[in-house]
Amino acid sequence: MQPQDVSQQTRDLRDMSTAEIAELVAELGQPSFRTKQIVSWVWEKNVSSFDEMTNLPKSLRTALAERCHLGAVDEAACQRSKDGSRKYLVRFEDGTSVECVGMPSGSRLTVCASTQAGCGMKCSFCATGAAGLTRSLSASEIYQQVIHVRDDFDMRITGVVMMGQGEPFANYDATLAALRRLNDPNGLGIGARHLTVSTCGIIPMITRFSREPEQFTLAVSLHSAVQRTRDALMPGVRRYSLLRLYDAMGEYADRTGRRPTYEYALIKGVNDTDEELTYLCDFCRDTLCHVNLIQLNDVAGSRFRPSSPERANDFVRRLASVGVEATIRRSRGADIDAACGQLKQRFT
Repeated sequence: MQPQDVSQQTRDLRDMSTAEIAELVAELGQPSFRTKQIVSWVWEKNVSSFDEMTNLPKSLRTALAERCHLGAVDEAACQRSKDGSRKYLVRFEDGTSVECVGMPSGSRLTVCASTQAGCGMKCSFCATGAAGLTRSLSASEIYQQVIHVRDDFDMRITGVVMMGQGEPFANYDATLAALRRLNDPNGLGIGARHLTVSTCGIIPMITRFSREPEQFTLAVSLHSAVQRTRDALMPGVRRYSLLRLYDAMGEYADRTGRRPTYEYALIKGVNDTDEELTYLCDFCRDTLCHVNLIQLNDVAGSRFRPSSPERANDFVRRLASVGVEATIRRSRGADIDAACGQLKQRFT
């Protein structure tokens, strides 16, 4: 009979919270300072075996190996852009794969991480949405994407955006746990304001997020301020009207004092018309917000095409005329499979 894989019999140490590791340390009769050492090896140094935990006694390493394992992330593919960004397809222990991206800019490195494998929101312009939802990721799996990018670039991570595959607020608890781990000085110690969650607009979770003590940043995928257009583009949030979203975002700004961002992917002939621009100006006027205009990535087989750079500049000028700051997001990775889901489709 073949012995079972230890990973099928034990818990992944990377999935354990600091409190759970502390409990395990006490159970093993070890002094409490071992907790911080173990957390550092797992969350900061990203070791792949217990033998690498060189400041732990061999007896403790053996005991940990008997009770736990260290889940691995394998790189299934990597594409490198001439602008320096790198897009990865990483695979977890059960064979599930997701995409993440590293985007360097001088001494800064931002990671775009996925919170789910696939997505159930069915946004009509999104390559990930077309494939549907496989499963949600654990906090550890979200965190490991960031660590993988850090180690590949051999650079300190200065910011993380949860804007990859999946809807973060459909996986709220794991997303929040990952954010807290990224923010933790015993993890990567990234400032809360440099950790951003992007949601399609799940209103109950926006309200819940506004009550969290940390100053994490919120971005909302808006893509249209015309109800019929948004419903067509984003059927997964059709139940949450723009009026309700407007009220929820006002409450968010009032409660937190933080300025949220509206993500707006400009789609030629769909949401870049004069009518759409007028409605967007009305939606944002006299509110605390920033508009991030995105030039849509071309996705093979999609009926949608990006708006022209000139049209994007029209949006910036009109929004500025009503007191709303807007910027055009610089496209990264245009020469590789830049849109969420494209790389996964190629290698699966």
